[in-house]
Amino acid sequence: MSIQWFPGHMNVTRKAIAERVPDIDVVIELLDARLPGSSANPLLAELTRGKPALKVLNKQDLADPERTRLWLAHYQAQVGTHAFGLDASEPAPAKRLIDACRALAPNRGGMVKPMRVLICGIPNVGKSTLMNSMVGQRSAKTGDEPGITKVEQKILLASDFYLFDTPGMLWPRVSVIEAGYHLAASGAIGRNAFDEEDVALELLARVRGPYRDRLEARYKLAGLKDVKGLDALTDSELLELIGRKRGGLMPGGIVNRQKASEIVLHDFRSGAWGRITLETPDEFALWHAAGEQREAERAARKAARLAARSKGSGRRADDAGDAPDDLDADIDDDLDDDYGEDDKV
Repeated sequence: MSIQWFPGHMNVTRKAIAERVPDIDVVIELLDARLPGSSANPLLAELTRGKPALKVLNKQDLADPERTRLWLAHYQAQVGTHAFGLDASEPAPAKRLIDACRALAPNRGGMVKPMRVLICGIPNVGKSTLMNSMVGQRSAKTGDEPGITKVEQKILLASDFYLFDTPGMLWPRVSVIEAGYHLAASGAIGRNAFDEEDVALELLARVRGPYRDRLEARYKLAGLKDVKGLDALTDSELLELIGRKRGGLMPGGIVNRQKASEIVLHDFRSGAWGRITLETPDEFALWHAAGEQREAERAARKAARLAARSKGSGRRADDAGDAPDDLDADIDDDLDDDYGEDDKV
């Protein structure tokens, strides 16, 4: 099922960014190094088009180093863009960010034309923690729940360098289905917007191939009696086994699947599995193309419905008895638009 989350304060942030952008010299987008494609905001790209961009892959200490290199090369190849990785152990993140921004906008700086930089990112990407490390105090609230920062902050990082920090923002419609799952798995989406078991199963499906050894080590699965071991289990069976291994049992020895799902998500978010990245640039490009195709088909269906309504608006009043059937058809089409034929619930 498609996962969506765009609470009201994010729309306020969108408007604030749109108003701020004309005065901005460089845009820093903080990405989650474990999902560098899924955490890149297409709405931000649209709002800041034409501005020099610095892509910072945060939490790189939790990400697969080889896949991080692929993503850095991917973003470095984009015109007007610089990219580097960052993690909590960075001794002087402010200097590194300032130097990179000055390189992207060499004609800005000094007291006459101070550098004005906008820093953005999805919820729970670690932006507030980074801001606190740069200014040397807890100027921004931090926590595990997405959407903690709610107001824009202006911070002076150097005598001629202003940084405008914005609240975490997603986008109104996540068209890449895989991105929705990855964002939810990372903690960027509010818990009320998705089913944790669905996300945990999707997460296990993504990691059990390339990172099988991490799962075996974390949950002591290498000693399975079945000769095929982990390969013999479905994703659902693997989730149940993890629940049994980690004490997620209810009376009667029944696995508490909700508890098992919470364990899986917590272990991924905390880095307990080791350094893992959920996507490569090539994989994400395929997912994005599929999402674009779905959106085009959705737009075509909507246009057809509007055309049909317009054509039928001149019907005689005695045809009004057909209206309930038309309404049912519209509801079904809307469900198809939002979830796809196979995803309706």
